[in-house]
Amino acid sequence: MSRSRKVVVVTGASQGIGAKVVEAFRRLDYCIVATSRSIKPSNDENVLNIAGDIGDPATAQRVISEGVARFGRIDTLVNNAGIYIGKPFTEHTEEDYAAVMNVNLSGFYHITQRAIAEMEKQSGGHVVSVTASVDQVAMSGVYTVLAAMTKGGINAATRSLAIEYAKKGIRVNAVAPGHIKTPMYPPEIHEALAAFNPNGRLGETSDIADAILFLDSAPFITGEILHVDGGQSAGH
Repeated sequence: MSRSRKVVVVTGASQGIGAKVVEAFRRLDYCIVATSRSIKPSNDENVLNIAGDIGDPATAQRVISEGVARFGRIDTLVNNAGIYIGKPFTEHTEEDYAAVMNVNLSGFYHITQRAIAEMEKQSGGHVVSVTASVDQVAMSGVYTVLAAMTKGGINAATRSLAIEYAKKGIRVNAVAPGHIKTPMYPPEIHEALAAFNPNGRLGETSDIADAILFLDSAPFITGEILHVDGGQSAGH
């Protein structure tokens, strides 16, 4: 197997946006290191699937070390793993808080740290995180405090990391979706969610994958939070 082929790590890769991102990068002939709690082994020799809790540092270490052992390098990290628990603020339990922090923040932190350490060895790479628009635009009747805390925190970290690693050839960006048609949202609420998007429809997982591919192919863009939200972040 050629060690010159580009390699992308995708978290939360078993369904929804993550699965579409894997599909999109394979069409470009990238090697893939994919992870989620429930992911099954792949029959594709260019896809390495690793099951585990992304918030556990041991999972992050396995994903990066086994990816490098198999493919020789890490070029791009797509931080897609995330969960949403929608409740009024005072009804959140300690378990809710711990679960969201574990996946959304710890999951981002541990694997990004290890991926960037590998990218430094080759003086280049790209980290792109799937965040959200809710840190800028709160919506009445939609409970988003934990999402805003965590995904908004990653938006801020994206800018900080972009500046810290700019001179080392490592770019750091984010894609901030609005409401996207994924297994997270049951079909019976799709119409109601679409009403929050100024263009009146839910986004598709391909919209997010296309945005990630664009950022990955744009070498002069870093520190960017690209909103792919049907105009939601612009206003209502």
